Amino acid sequence: MFPGWKEADEALKNIEVQGHENNQPVTIIGFAEGLTCVGIGTDAAVFRYDQIPNYVFKVYSPKALKKKEVETDVYECLKWSCFFPQYYGAGSNYIVLSFEQGITLYDCLLQGIPISDQVIQDVEDAREFVRSRGLNPRDIHLKNIILQDGRGKIIDVSEYMKEGNDHRWEHLVWAYKNFYPLISGIQMPLWILETIKRWYFRIGSASLRIKNFSRRVSQLFFEGRK
Repeated sequence: MFPGWKEADEALKNIEVQGHENNQPVTIIGFAEGLTCVGIGTDAAVFRYDQIPNYVFKVYSPKALKKKEVETDVYECLKWSCFFPQYYGAGSNYIVLSFEQGITLYDCLLQGIPISDQVIQDVEDAREFVRSRGLNPRDIHLKNIILQDGRGKIIDVSEYMKEGNDHRWEHLVWAYKNFYPLISGIQMPLWILETIKRWYFRIGSASLRIKNFSRRVSQLFFEGRK
């Protein structure tokens, strides 16, 4: 049977996603009527097609096609979980997922939208579910968790076959418990969030001393609010 998402196949052929070195975001080349880019990463771009808005299409750059195969396998393992988008199939250079309405936790901070304990618990439960499927829940951060009807949902599973703990989620949980109560409901300036992100990656999660880092962030935030 011809799957409904195949309607976008011809439009997607008019789009080229070009990858870059040094972990830079991809570039999109081309245009197709009815196709809208809704997200850009370092390996792929995500599109919606007007005629079938319940799907999204994650289109990979040629250099990232191996990651497409890995991500396909991960989504097959996580199929029908409420914690992640649903996987429907794949084309030659893309995978098809359910469109998930919501705002990322990163944008929640920018807009001053409160993040509840329930969202944190949902991510904890999702991580446990991932482990139960023999996978490793890595690379969980503010931009790949969305707030959806008061609940948390993870929208990127690309590193779940890698080994090791990058500690990114544990650091976020610590910050949520110890620092977030001071800023909940406050709109965070973009430059502060981007500065924190640069500092974090410069230090490296493995060697980060979270309490010292938090003091530095606190100084940045409260000085920036003067």
